[in-house]
Amino acid sequence: MNASLHIYNTLTRKKELFKAINPPFVGMYVCGPTVYSDAHMGNARTFISFDIIFRYLTHLGYKVRYVRNITDAGHLESDADVGEDKISKKAKLAQVEPMEIVQKYTVGFHEIMQQLNTLPPSIEPTATGHIIEQQQIAEEILKKGYAYEVNGSVYFDVEKFAKEHNYTALTGRKLEDLLENTRELDGQEEKKGRLDFALWIKAKPEHLMQWKSQWGQGFPGWHIECSAMSTKYLGEQFDIHGGGMDLTPTHHTNEIAQNVAYCGKQPANYWIHTNMLTVSGQKMSKSLNNSFLPHELFSGQHHLLSKGYSPMCVRFFMMQTHYRSTLDFSDEALQASEKGFDRLMESYRTLLTLTAGKENPENIDVLREKCYEAMNDDFNTPVLISHLFEAVRIINTVNDKKAELSASQLDTLKSIYQHFIIDIMGLKVEEDNSKTAKALDKVVNIVLDMRNKAKANKEFAVSDEIRQRLTDAGIQVKDSKEGSTWKL
Repeated sequence: MNASLHIYNTLTRKKELFKAINPPFVGMYVCGPTVYSDAHMGNARTFISFDIIFRYLTHLGYKVRYVRNITDAGHLESDADVGEDKISKKAKLAQVEPMEIVQKYTVGFHEIMQQLNTLPPSIEPTATGHIIEQQQIAEEILKKGYAYEVNGSVYFDVEKFAKEHNYTALTGRKLEDLLENTRELDGQEEKKGRLDFALWIKAKPEHLMQWKSQWGQGFPGWHIECSAMSTKYLGEQFDIHGGGMDLTPTHHTNEIAQNVAYCGKQPANYWIHTNMLTVSGQKMSKSLNNSFLPHELFSGQHHLLSKGYSPMCVRFFMMQTHYRSTLDFSDEALQASEKGFDRLMESYRTLLTLTAGKENPENIDVLREKCYEAMNDDFNTPVLISHLFEAVRIINTVNDKKAELSASQLDTLKSIYQHFIIDIMGLKVEEDNSKTAKALDKVVNIVLDMRNKAKANKEFAVSDEIRQRLTDAGIQVKDSKEGSTWKL
């Protein structure tokens, strides 16, 4: 097994050899959800992508500490440090405590993640649980001269930092362009510069979520939570940091600046960002009335869907596009994905029924290596899937008695399916579908027994009618010397 990975490093804009510490330990931090609303499909894609990365690194034998935070404070209505805290605003409207909002949507997020079969992270810290750490980092940045305090708020001085460090290293943009395209400090007269951002914000008396600090009552800025939690659980410098690509220009850019100002180090060796979602070529958004929530995809209760799709079908659909590429949703694409998923899982069930025969000229070991090569090349799931469908072809050929496989080759195919489909891709036969499949199997076999009795009694018209009606129902019957078999 080759554990050498080529992964995409946003800072260097190229694929590089992933060098793990020996003994192999990987620290991975992913920006988690802000829990003030239902998890959307952008969240789902990001966390499925990192779940696959987590699974694959673990499969290769790395000891992975996967940290995914929960933002439950400090995320205002605007990235410009103005407006109301989103969770507090929701709590006021519902007339409940802010932490009731946090609890409700955190539970909902976990339920969706469980349905999509994502593994829980090693650590799932919250912003409200790390207020002291955020205050300490803000204080240290102040001491080093990269921040300033005004009327109980603490702001990061971007232009001063940029004189000594590359503030736009993650995006490659010019600081002058950012300044030119940034609005005047409307209502933010406390800030020295247009790009300055809050490390700590003075709370108004009516603000629901606030804490004591050396600067007075307040609450943390959005960006500093990740610096505090990643540093605490993964150290000043770790291997992988990621999230959705929308976090790149502001949140992750500011996070890097905070860490460099705080301890003099880039927080992560590799930055991985998932791309955006579109619907039939258009950006997914509420204003266009084309956005999906996970439960709408599962139930089919959406005006753009003809039916519901199982969580495993949705998960499989997301893997057919590389995480760095745009993923386009459509009812037709989901239907095609469902057919592909069913073919893949059906071939697995068929594989388990095959018996050993002669050695096949097909090189199954090479197929397995191709699967590893795909995952080693920036976790390329679309290429992996293409190799797995090559395995489907081989299995169906053997099942149709057109070829044979030796016991060793069958074992290798079984290990490919177990490792890549179950362990790494995280696909499974859902319980409800499994029960339905078992019931259908019993019913069809009863009908086939009736057909066989009709044939034995030379009631060929009845036998042919049963076969035709099964065909009309989407069930293909195959007769052989060993008896009759069927498949959907």
